[in-house]
Amino acid sequence: MSPWRRARPLPSGPAPLFVYGTLQFPEVLIELLGRAPELEPARVLGQRAAVLPDRVYPGLTSANGSVTQGFLLNGLTADEWQILDTFEDDEYELRPIPVHTGNRHTYAWTYAWTDAVTPGEWSAQRFAADHLADYIARSATWRRDLLQGS
Repeated sequence: MSPWRRARPLPSGPAPLFVYGTLQFPEVLIELLGRAPELEPARVLGQRAAVLPDRVYPGLTSANGSVTQGFLLNGLTADEWQILDTFEDDEYELRPIPVHTGNRHTYAWTYAWTDAVTPGEWSAQRFAADHLADYIARSATWRRDLLQGS
């Protein structure tokens, strides 16, 4: 039996993933995937990385006039998509969104939040200072447990 749940349909073929929270940190990606895919700076309009109640990671949600900075992950394998999808909470919905990279406009997949958010903006700098070390350790434990379950 596979340790991966397939609750959400995943992209078929090469497709970029827009990341805006904990997955923008190469150290987290290395723990989850065993490597850090190239991070291409990108932004999305009309969305914000919202603080989530009782969580250290954000959720992307609609917000008029907002711009969220993040990165595109390119070249994810089917297994890597499955790992990331299993890692993401059920309150996320995988959906395509328009993204801007430099002078290029394209579409990418992202995990958008579908539940309650707080008024605050999530800060990557604050997360790095206050939670990143613990989050890296938790990600490593999560991956080890996933592989032991397979």
